[in-house]
Amino acid sequence: MPTPRPAPRARPAARGRRSGADRGQVAVEFVGMVPLILLLVAAVWECVLIGYAFSLAGNAADEAARAGAVHGDGACRAAGVQHISGAWGPDVRCGESGDVYKATVRLKLPVLYPGLNIDTPVEGVAGSPVEKED
Repeated sequence: MPTPRPAPRARPAARGRRSGADRGQVAVEFVGMVPLILLLVAAVWECVLIGYAFSLAGNAADEAARAGAVHGDGACRAAGVQHISGAWGPDVRCGESGDVYKATVRLKLPVLYPGLNIDTPVEGVAGSPVEKED
């Protein structure tokens, strides 16, 4: 009686090869994700601009109040816009309130870059004690 042949072993799948159904899958996923990634980057950038606008308005109001407490309204307005570009649409208001000299700086909130502004104001308010020479 002849000895039976062993059953042929199944070949392991070739590594690195894909079936025909998977061709182009990475490209399709990439094209689908690009708009979502760009939208996320734009949202993060807008958050950065909003934070920078608040920081810029607060610093300008602080400098304006200090200058106004010593030199008056003209110096207050000049100091309030000294470090702010016109693209931010700065509006500086100064005045005394008792023994405190107050400055308010309003900037227009930018959309993606300063200059493309919406009518939502970002406000910075500061005060400094009035310094009068006797």
